[in-house]
Parts: sequence; C-alpha cells; structure tokens
Amino acid sequence: MQSKVLLIYTGGTIGMNRNPQTGALEPFDFEHLLLNVPELQQFDMQIDTYQFQPPIDSSDMSPRLWTELSHVIADRYHRYDGFVVLHGTDTMAFTASALSYMMENLTKPIIFTGSQLPIGQLRTDGKENLITSIEIAAAKDAEGHALVPEVGIYFSGHLLRGNRTTKQSADEFNAFESFNYPHLVDAGVNIAYHRERILQPQWDKPMVPHFRLDNNVIIFSLFPGIREDLIRHIIHTPNLRAIVMRTFGSGNAPQSPWLLNALKEGAKHGKVIVNISQCMQGTVEMQRYDTGYHLQEAGVVSGHDSTVESAVTKLMYLQSHYDDPDIIRQKMNQSIRGEITL
Repeated sequence: MQSKVLLIYTGGTIGMNRNPQTGALEPFDFEHLLLNVPELQQFDMQIDTYQFQPPIDSSDMSPRLWTELSHVIADRYHRYDGFVVLHGTDTMAFTASALSYMMENLTKPIIFTGSQLPIGQLRTDGKENLITSIEIAAAKDAEGHALVPEVGIYFSGHLLRGNRTTKQSADEFNAFESFNYPHLVDAGVNIAYHRERILQPQWDKPMVPHFRLDNNVIIFSLFPGIREDLIRHIIHTPNLRAIVMRTFGSGNAPQSPWLLNALKEGAKHGKVIVNISQCMQGTVEMQRYDTGYHLQEAGVVSGHDSTVESAVTKLMYLQSHYDDPDIIRQKMNQSIRGEITL
C-alpha cells in the first residue's frame, strides 16, 4: 500500500526568496517551493501539502500557533503515515519540544526540518533535508509500524529527538545538536535507524492530542553580579507560575543569602523553579556541590539534562493540566516523552 505523507509549511528560510529591492529574505508561495524540488516526484508515495497563511517567521512562533499546528496534525492523523513540518530554525527546537508534549502516545513520525539557505539557491541545504525527512516520515518496519514514532528534528544527515535538541549554529549547515542524547537516525549513503534509542508507543492505543498550554513561565540566567531587586521583581510577578533558572556548571548558583531566601519565598508561594545548566552538555547534579544542595533546600527542582526549550514547553504543558505546583514539580522529575535522562 502506498505511503502518504503530509508536508506542512509553516514558514522559514527554506521557503524564502530574496526581495530585489531590499535584499531581505521573505516567504514565497509554497507551490514555488515544490517546483524547486522536482526530485519529490520520484518518490513512490503520496505527498500532500498544507500551508500556513500567512507563512510565519519562526521568531513570531507562539503557543497559539503550536496549538494550530497540533490541530492540523491531529485532524489529519488517521489519513497519513507521517508528517514533515517545514519550520524556521530559530525556534524550531521550541516548537518540536512543545509538539512532543502535546502529542501523547505518538505512533507516527512528526519530522521538523528546514534549511540555512533558501531552497531556490544553488548551494541550499534544503533539498537534502526535505527529501530525507520525507523518507524517514514514511519509513515502516515489517509489521507496518513507523520506524520513528517521535517528534524529531532532521538536519544535515542526522535525526534528533525534538525535545532534546538545541540550535547550535546560525551559520553552519549542521545547525542542530542533541548534546545529551544520541542521534535517532544517521543518514549517509544508507539511512541507519538506531531502533534502541527510539521511543516505542503503545501501538494498540490511540494518539491523544492536547491543545492547551499555560505560558505563565519565564527563563532567566544567573551571572556574577546579578541584582537582588531584579530577581525579587521576577519572583513576585503576578500570575507567574514557573521559572526556568539557568545556573552554572552542574547546577550551581551564588551562595548569597538573599538569592536563596528569594527562591525559597517563591517556592513557598507556589512558584515552580527548575534548575537548568547553562552548559550545552551535561546534567544538573544538585547533590554534587554545596551550592546546589542549598538550592534544593530552597525548593528548587532539578531539570536534570533537559534543554531550556524542553523545560519551558514542558512547564507550559504541565501547567495547563495541573493546578497543584507539587504535582508539577513531581512531573518535572519524570521523563514523560524521553526528554531527560534519569
């Protein structure tokens, strides 16, 4: 039976054209994008398309648009074997992380990809990214199950788990990496699927979509000389429910009494404060040094080896489901979509 893949164009560099007057890149019609990839006609599968109107610069991506994208996929879920989402690179890791939480028990691939150069340019990386993403989205095993039933990001020969991924370069074709989790797929002459690394759903149960997110969350980074009044202002922000706090090394922070007291005060008043390392690689170990231990005593919870993108979208997802901050803290210490290593 012929595979069916839905190609969803949200916007991004892959579908851009250079404005002759301004020299700036701007989106053009999706049909022109397909005309630039005649190789797609060689696939022995049905490829349908859906375009966001208007296309979205990924800098303007938002929870509302994540919900719209989730509806696009959920409404067509039973009609397709896989989905490829063309998306700008700047916030792709945020969107892929959010979708991983919003699609519970995912049984089909949702592959995000894009490019660093527009697909109409001679040296574009977009063609290979698009063609291989479609092939991965349609791939099945002997039992007819998807080989990669995950939300992933495919770029420059590698498929990465979406909620483990961070944009690492604004200039290189190898724009993304999952520093704390190995690649799900490596595509060279052959496409190597690392089955032991790929999540396996309950195949006999349906995918459950979730469309609500609560974005009452903020990210801030610690740095030497950070001011007490600014931190207290953040912690006492009305309606704020959670903070992703980017700390040093393996989860360390200044031992200033005012900082620990402010964090303790925030946690006591129901704020969920999650400790994420500023390092690209490694994990938060709050028992390793005295400074981390004091954070734990103040009510800060470990984000383990989560990316910032994954932590903030996971909090949005959990806050839309639970009012009790203790339940959210508990869930932040559980891997619900393969997003942390325990």
